[in-house]
Amino acid sequence: MQHPFTAVSAVGLDLDAIIDLCRAYEPLLRPGEAFSHTTAARLYGAPLPPRSVAAPPVHVTAPPGTSRARTRGVIGHEAIRPVHRATRYGLPLVGPAMMWVQCAALVDRRDLAAIGDFLLTGVRHGDAAEPPLARIGELREVVRSLRGARGMASVRWALERIRPGADSRPETLARLLLVGAGLPEPVIGPEVVVSGGRILHPDLGYPEHAVALEYEGGRHLDPARWKRDIERRELFEDAGWRVIRVTSDDLFDRPEALVRRVRSAVLASSSRRAVDPG
Repeated sequence: MQHPFTAVSAVGLDLDAIIDLCRAYEPLLRPGEAFSHTTAARLYGAPLPPRSVAAPPVHVTAPPGTSRARTRGVIGHEAIRPVHRATRYGLPLVGPAMMWVQCAALVDRRDLAAIGDFLLTGVRHGDAAEPPLARIGELREVVRSLRGARGMASVRWALERIRPGADSRPETLARLLLVGAGLPEPVIGPEVVVSGGRILHPDLGYPEHAVALEYEGGRHLDPARWKRDIERRELFEDAGWRVIRVTSDDLFDRPEALVRRVRSAVLASSSRRAVDPG
C-alpha cells in the first residue's frame, strides 16, 4: 500500500512517474484547482533541467480567492487572475502559456527560453509533428496580463529569444550560448542540399558560412543511429559544410571551448570568402 499524500492510499502506481504521481493526488483536487508550474511542464512534456524532473513536490494552483493547497508533498499556489485550464492524460492543468510564465520562478531564464521553444515547435515524431502547444501571441498576452508578477524580468528576457523549430533543450542552450558570446544567431534547422538532391537539416547552422552544429546527446548508444550520423556528416562535408559535433560535455562543462570552435569555423569561412569571393 502506497501513501504518497496525506489521506491518500494507492496500489501499483509508479510514483517516480509524474502522471501516476498526479493521479494519486487527483482525488484531493478542489473545484477549479489545476496542476501547475514545473508539474504541468512535465505533463506537457516540456524540457526541464535535471533538478526539476525529480519526483515531489507537486505544484497545484487554486483559483483566485481560494486558499492554496497545504498537503505533504505539494506546493500550493493561488492564482492572481482566473486561470485557463487544459487537460492532459485526463488531468486538469494550467494552460501552456500560463505554465510557461509560472516556470520563471523555478528555472533560469535560459531554460525558460527552452520551454518556450518547445511550446512554439510542438513534439516531432520523425517527419511528422504535433501542433504547437502555444503561439507567440498567446505568450505575449499572458505576459501583459501578469505584469508585475514574480519572475517577469526572466520572462521578458526569454520572450525575445524563443524561436520555433528547436528539437531539444541543448539546441536552445547552444543557440543562446553562441549569441551571448557575441556570435551571430545560428539558424535552426537550415536546409542543406546534399548529394542526390536530398535536403538535410542540421540542428543549428550558419548557411552563409557553411558551418553546421550537430548535437550528439546519447545517440551513440544506438548503433544504427551512430552509422546514420556518420553518413549524415559525410554528406554535409561533401556539400562543402564544416560540421561541429557538440556533446553535453562541450555545452555544460566546456562552453568557452565550444564558443572558440564555432568562432574559429565562422572566421575561417569569412577568410576563405574574402580570398575567393566566387
